[in-house]
Amino acid sequence: MWKIPISDNHTKNQTNFNFLIGNLESDVKNQLDYQSLSSHSISANPHTQMQEKCEGDAPLRPGGKKMSDEIRIQELLQRDVYIGDKLVGVITGERFHPRDECVQSVRIHVTGEVADEYMRKPSEFAPLAKELVHSVRPDGSVKLSKSIRELQRRWRNTVRIDEKLYAPDELMDRAVLDNDGVDIGNVISMVKVKRTYKGVVVKPHYMVKIKYNLPDTITIPVAQMSRTTARLDEVILRCTTKRLVTLPTYLKLNDPNFEEE
Repeated sequence: MWKIPISDNHTKNQTNFNFLIGNLESDVKNQLDYQSLSSHSISANPHTQMQEKCEGDAPLRPGGKKMSDEIRIQELLQRDVYIGDKLVGVITGERFHPRDECVQSVRIHVTGEVADEYMRKPSEFAPLAKELVHSVRPDGSVKLSKSIRELQRRWRNTVRIDEKLYAPDELMDRAVLDNDGVDIGNVISMVKVKRTYKGVVVKPHYMVKIKYNLPDTITIPVAQMSRTTARLDEVILRCTTKRLVTLPTYLKLNDPNFEEE
């Protein structure tokens, strides 16, 4: 039997081919690892005005590294939050919502000392903007990128419901139900009076709009919000819809001549 000799060029080409296949397999693996990481992460939408990118581009892990733009909430839960050497609180979770612009904050359990000193009225639970998270320290605690005064300023720009503070992004697109369980509609914006949120603008559902002869949008007083439900992403009112539309505060906020900030 004749044997065909293998040339040096053939051996060289085979080696190059194996090298290319190895690189291709490595690229595919890296791509799958990246997709897996992305599917288990939460991130703020860079195309919205409410989002500013966190500094750095290192992955989130203990060791004093800077945060990436994508923050894995699983790695932040139950971590202490510090500004300098001051303990601010502990991260407890975040809102569940498919739109990134509605999940710009995480929830924290604030220490009593910080709440007493930096809140107008102390609150045990408050929002923490993700853009303020700077890095994870070597001891596992979370470092914020701004001063305590910046955090205080943001807490003033919140809504108090059931003695808890909520950032505007945490209320946007929430369903609003009266205390009879009637789904009135969803929050689409907020109303400020003298630098304080006094109402939420709701787009009522068609049947509710017809039944109570409502306009395309209504403003519901913040004072009528009784509580929120985390699992169902709802705000529950203190009164019925029938009672709501007769309240003096409701009539004032919905007066055509009312001027907001």
